[in-house]
Formats: sequence, structure tokens, C-alpha cells
Amino acid sequence: MTVRDSISLSRFVGGYSGQWRITSIRPFRGESLPTAHFLAIDAVPSSGAAVWTLSGAGSNLRYTTASERAALQAKQEGLGRPASTRAALIPIRKSAEWWAMAQDERRAVYERGSHLPIGLDYLPGVARKLYHSRDHGEEFDFLTWFEFAPDQEAAFDHMLERLRACAEWDYVDREVDIRLTRIKP
Repeated sequence: MTVRDSISLSRFVGGYSGQWRITSIRPFRGESLPTAHFLAIDAVPSSGAAVWTLSGAGSNLRYTTASERAALQAKQEGLGRPASTRAALIPIRKSAEWWAMAQDERRAVYERGSHLPIGLDYLPGVARKLYHSRDHGEEFDFLTWFEFAPDQEAAFDHMLERLRACAEWDYVDREVDIRLTRIKP
């Protein structure tokens, strides 16, 4: 059994069926992903049904202090809200330079960029979850999943602009912005 087999990974499968219709796939930095029409989450694709599969594990908040975590928990609402019919899956890979830094050095870059305060500005309108992929041999280091109501999409785009202007994004060497609309049951 490999480490990957013993850890529960969430799967995001781009292909021909799923709970979400893909409205766009745009590279922000680096290479894009192949075109897919739908996204299935935590599905095992049938043979030939997947164009791509991204996997990651939900984990503890690695760069967040106890007080920051409390601030997030006080403001954030969960995923799966009925009004949140829009979503974004943004896989990110950081550079070798980022990973060569010690944990405290990465935390200092994170703090300089005001990553957490920016995200807090958009809660509870934008719900999010971070999946870690680097330790599982995946092509991206992180998978960021966001859900929001259609009237929050402009706010979400503004949040991304602010985050991408942070010092931390100087270390991103690949990022793909995948936008989605939930399929009505």
C-alpha cells in the first residue's frame, strides 16, 4: 500500500459528466488543462470518461494561527449552500524557490501579502476549501475550491485580483482558473 492509497483524497474529474458544468478553463500562469465540459467531484471516472483528474487531501490550516482560524470560523459559512450555484476550482503550483524556504520564511511571505485579511473581506459570500496535493505526487501543490452565489461573482473576481497582487503569488509558477455552474437536479 502506498501513502496515496492510505489517505483519503478528493478527486476532481474533468470530463463528460458531473455535478458542475465547466464554463471556462483559463490559465493564469503556466500551462492550462485540456478542455472538459463537466466536473465530477469524488467520482471514479468510467474508462475513457475523464479528460483530467486532480486530487488533493483536505488538511489542517498550515499557515494559520489559532486567532486567525477563530476569525475564519466566525465568518465563514460552509460549502453546498443552495444559493451558491457558481464555483471556481483553481489548481496552483508553487516554485522550487518557495519550497526551498523554511516554514517561517513562507509564513512571513504569506503575512506580508495579507492573504488571510483579503480572504476575510469576502466572507461569508465566498465559501472555500483548500486541498493539499504536493505530498501526494500530484502535478499541482494545492487545489482551491470556492463556491458563491451569482451575485457574488464580481466580488470573487476582485478577491482574486487582490490575492494575485500579493508577494506570495511571485512564487506561483502554474495556476489555472476553472469556472463552473452547478447543474440543477
